[in-house]
Amino acid sequence: MSDHDPTSSASTPQHLAIIMDGNGRWARQRGLSRSEGHRAGADAVVRTIENCQKYKIKYLTLYAFSTENWKRPASEIAALMQLLGEFIDKQSPMLDKYRIRLKIIGEMERLPAATRQKLQEAIARSAHYDAGVLTVALSYGSRNEITGAVKALAQKVLDGQLKVADISEKTIHEHLQTADLPDPDLIIRSAGEQRLSNFLLWQASYAEFYSTTAFWPDFGDDEFAAAMAEYSRRQRRFGEVLS
Repeated sequence: MSDHDPTSSASTPQHLAIIMDGNGRWARQRGLSRSEGHRAGADAVVRTIENCQKYKIKYLTLYAFSTENWKRPASEIAALMQLLGEFIDKQSPMLDKYRIRLKIIGEMERLPAATRQKLQEAIARSAHYDAGVLTVALSYGSRNEITGAVKALAQKVLDGQLKVADISEKTIHEHLQTADLPDPDLIIRSAGEQRLSNFLLWQASYAEFYSTTAFWPDFGDDEFAAAMAEYSRRQRRFGEVLS
């Protein structure tokens, strides 16, 4: 067991972001379909939300479906979207219980109408919650997000609403889809991968990165505790030299 104190805010991230990887490989090892792997991955999401409550982590951002994932087989995409709808239906009471606001980043307009409607209803229902924020990245790509911010700023310059000299890191942040969120303190990636895969590239500038070999469906209490313990040992310099 870890000796990390989950009530110590100094050693716990305020904003945790996770690249959930390995559902397919987890299923293949067990002779199951990829859809069954994604379903097991959904259970890991529930465990993670519960652990965020235990460790008093207010912001959780999950990379659920990238813009590149549209290249996957249509049957897998359909199953994923159905699972997403089922997850929202089943877990809405948990969002209510913990007063967690649901937020979606990405090209939500590309999602199937039925899925989009369920998400919009859950977003509206949880809009007034202020104890936590669950952000789900769907049809999301960070380069696409940054490109959109640049276009919005350029349009404001053309319209005379903004001067080029006034564009700063702060104004760019304000035009990202995560403008109302603090930058992530810790990014976890499962299944042993060591890359960001076009996830929160701007926001992750000073985030700590933690990779676990566990496939996402196997990411449970022990894996979460190990990540928190490792984070508590890190010295976050933000480019400075610590004395």
